[in-house]
Amino acid sequence: MAIRGTEIKIQGLTHRYTPRSPVTFNRVDLESPPGEALAIIGRSGCGKSTLLHILAGLLRPTEGKVLLDGKSVEAPSPRWVMMFQAPHLFPWMTVSQNVGVGLSFGRWSKQETEERVTEAINLVELQDFSKSNVQDLSGGQQQRVALARSLVMEPELLLLDEPFSALDAFTRASLQKDVRSIAKRKGFNIVFVTHDIDEAVIMGDRAVIMAGSPGNIVHELDIDLPDPRERTDPAVQALRTRLMSTFQEAANYKPATAVAGAGR
Repeated sequence: MAIRGTEIKIQGLTHRYTPRSPVTFNRVDLESPPGEALAIIGRSGCGKSTLLHILAGLLRPTEGKVLLDGKSVEAPSPRWVMMFQAPHLFPWMTVSQNVGVGLSFGRWSKQETEERVTEAINLVELQDFSKSNVQDLSGGQQQRVALARSLVMEPELLLLDEPFSALDAFTRASLQKDVRSIAKRKGFNIVFVTHDIDEAVIMGDRAVIMAGSPGNIVHELDIDLPDPRERTDPAVQALRTRLMSTFQEAANYKPATAVAGAGR
């Protein structure tokens, strides 16, 4: 499974849902180099999920543009894949069938489909459940199926809209470490939105904090920690404390220029 990352450039991004809607975020600029795991942290209402949807090509911005390797994002693409809070699996299908559904629409050969599905399932450690119906799996296992379904497309960019937030703490911690490990081995980018400071520290190479109404990026912090990352490690705890302090400072951010309304 050959995967590579992509250079992300967000330039002057402004969004409102309708001409009469409040501005969600205003003049956002952001860059991410190939292979980076980027955390976007913010309170509800700052526009972080809307920003992720624009990155995925699911929404068009009001102003500005998103460039991946210099090409403008205009619509969804198999080059970038988004995981949502719910796994959205086909309940009547097996694990293998769910993982390969995107390849079947792409008219891949049966042999190549089987090879890629097997590799993706192995990556998420579900090889013992490949023939199981997804309804028989736990919530964490179902999210692993959703992750394998994303990886089988060999994306350059994986977008995560808090897909682990509904899971128990142990399962969530396991998936956070596994997703980072897979991304680093395969070299693709991750951009994920979260309220969880621990998640940002465990998964990210860098964290940016969105705040304000309309939202904007007000702080960023490099997360320069070796792998694997353990929550009990003093270096992890120290960086978590630093990021939490920065996040709390951002709560008092006021936009320099008032723009009517608030974001999602």
